[in-house]
Amino acid sequence: MLLAHDERHVRRRVMETTDGQRVLVDLPEPVMLNHGDLLVLDNGAEVWIEAAEEALYDVQARDLVHQAELAWHIGNRHLAAEIQPEGIRILQDHVIRTMLEKLGATVSEVRAPFVPVRGAYSGTSASHGHHHHHNHDKNDTDHG
Repeated sequence: MLLAHDERHVRRRVMETTDGQRVLVDLPEPVMLNHGDLLVLDNGAEVWIEAAEEALYDVQARDLVHQAELAWHIGNRHLAAEIQPEGIRILQDHVIRTMLEKLGATVSEVRAPFVPVRGAYSGTSASHGHHHHHNHDKNDTDHG
């Protein structure tokens, strides 16, 4: 199942697999599905979660101290961020880009899967053992 970052936060929602199958995910509490997580359906079928390519910024710093400062500013605005050895990736937002460039960052546009750092209070991974309902009703709609 190919999902963008914001589509991977789920509690109860009808989702479509890459082959067009509709699946009702119905969990007792919200979870953040990660790239590589596995949904095990009631019928035993397995659906792998893949992070979809998204419009991102690659944020490059002058050095490690500067990268830490940039990460602090990004975190202070509660933005999802993917921390990599060579920089930071965030979702595109022109206001944030301007701020980062004023702070001395080099910012470039990329399209790539977005796998941000999970928050400290986000709980454990959703993989391994969570069961989800397989929906056969083609007329069911998204329930959020």
